[in-house]
Amino acid sequence: MIYLDNAATTMKKPKSVINAVCHAMESLGNSGRGVHDATLDASRIIFQTRRKLAKLIGAGSPNEIVFTMNSTESLNIAMKGLLQPGDHVITTQLEHNSVLRPLYEMEKVGVELTFISVDLLGNPVYEEIPSSIRENTKAVVMTHGSNLTGNVVDIERVGKMTKEANILFIVDASQTAGFLDIDVKKMGVDVLCFTGHKSLLGPQGTGGMYVRSGLEVRPLLTGGSGILTFEKEHPVRMPEALEAGTANGHGLAGLQAALDFIQEEGLENIRKKEGELMWLFYYAVKEISQITVYGDFTGKLRCPIVSLNIGNIPSSKISDKLAQEYDIATRSGGHCAPLMHEVLGTKEQGAVRFSFSYFNTKEDVERAVKAIREIVEKIWEEN
Repeated sequence: MIYLDNAATTMKKPKSVINAVCHAMESLGNSGRGVHDATLDASRIIFQTRRKLAKLIGAGSPNEIVFTMNSTESLNIAMKGLLQPGDHVITTQLEHNSVLRPLYEMEKVGVELTFISVDLLGNPVYEEIPSSIRENTKAVVMTHGSNLTGNVVDIERVGKMTKEANILFIVDASQTAGFLDIDVKKMGVDVLCFTGHKSLLGPQGTGGMYVRSGLEVRPLLTGGSGILTFEKEHPVRMPEALEAGTANGHGLAGLQAALDFIQEEGLENIRKKEGELMWLFYYAVKEISQITVYGDFTGKLRCPIVSLNIGNIPSSKISDKLAQEYDIATRSGGHCAPLMHEVLGTKEQGAVRFSFSYFNTKEDVERAVKAIREIVEKIWEEN
C-alpha cells in the first residue's frame, strides 16, 4: 500500500517506536503507584517524555506538559476548564470538529462565539480579530495548521493580538507538532494542544497539552493520582491536576522514542523532505485537466497536505478508486472541517486529501500522480 493519509495518522512509525512500546509492555508498572523498579521505570519514562516535549515546544518546565489521549481530549480540557457562561470566545472557520463541537456545546450554556472569516484560499482574515474582541472576551481558539488545506496560520501574529488584549490564546497543533518549529512563549500561546500519533510519529492514544505556568484549568476528570490519597479533593499541583487515572505508560514510551527519532533526524530535515514530496505532487497534479486544488500554494510554509477534486465527481468515489485499483490510501469527505468546506463550496462533494510523511518516497508521489492522470483519462473517455 502507498499510504498518503498521514494527516489522519502516520501509519509508518520508526522501528524504535515499535520496539519501545513492546519493551514497555513487558517491563513497566503503574507510574506513581509504588516504589518498586517497575513503577519507578514507568515514572522515569513518563517524566523523560514530558521533559523532551517541553524542550520541543519551548515550554519553561516539564510540569507545564499534561498528557492526554489526543488533541480532542486536550482541547476539551482546555475549553471546558477555562470557559464559563457569559464568556466570549473567538475562533475561525478553519477549525476541526474537536474545536467546534465543544464550543457549540458550551454555547448552549451561555458561552458566546464569534467566527473569524477565511478567504477563498483558506487563510484567516486576521484583521477581524481585534475588532471582534469585547469586554467579556476570554480567549481566542485557533488551529495552527488546517487539516484540509494544509495552510499554516501565523500564530505569532495572533499571539501578539491576544497579549495586547489580555485574553487567552488556545492553539490546536494537531497537524503541526512534530512538523513545524513551535515556541509557545515566543508565540504567546497559553495552551497548546497536540496529539502524538500524527507528525510526532508516536502511538495512537497519546497526546497532551502545554499549559502556561500560573494558568488554572478546571480538571475534566478527577480520581486516582498516586499522591495525596487521603485528601477529598483532587491535587491542584501541575501536571497531576489534569491527569487523573493511570497514564498510558506503554504509549508514552513509544512517544519518547519518536521524540528521540525526530531529534536525531532533525526537525528541519523532516520538514524539508515532507515539503519536497508535497510540492512535487502539487506541481504535477495542478496541471491536470479537471483538477481543482484547494488552499494557498503561493510559496508559503505549509503542512504536507494537498486536497483536490476531479470535476464534480464525489470525493468518496475517487478515494475508493485509488484504494481499490491502485492500492493508494487517501482521505475523502468532510475531514471533520465543516465550516471550511462551506467556504470552499465543497460541502456536498468533499475533497480527496493526500498527506505526506517522512517515510513516503518520490516513487510514492509518482505513482499517485500517475493514478490521478489515469482516473481523469477514464472519466474523460466515459463522458
